Amino acid sequence: MEPSEPAEPSDLAADKGRGDRKRMDLDPDTVERDLVKLVLTIIELLRQLMERQAVRRFDTGDLTEDQEERIGLTLMLLEDRMAELRDRYGLRAEDLNLDLGPLGPLLPRE
Repeated sequence: MEPSEPAEPSDLAADKGRGDRKRMDLDPDTVERDLVKLVLTIIELLRQLMERQAVRRFDTGDLTEDQEERIGLTLMLLEDRMAELRDRYGLRAEDLNLDLGPLGPLLPRE
């Protein structure tokens, strides 16, 4: 089996024109901020899921008063810490909402 030949620059340019694909913009100057943005997006998704689960448990009466207090305080502290980290890296809450194309945004609009 022969190794394949490297692609010619003109072939790469032809591939670039196909479809409406979005490419990752890898900029060494923003790699830390971009990584923080990705991590915070995942944490925000989990925070919102935990919040919805807590509301369901509140509504069904599955929690004691002490548990409700602890969960509420924990979620408020997490939300505050997320705001601090967004500010530190110059991000807004909207920046954490990834566009999933035809599926819509990752996070529900609040």
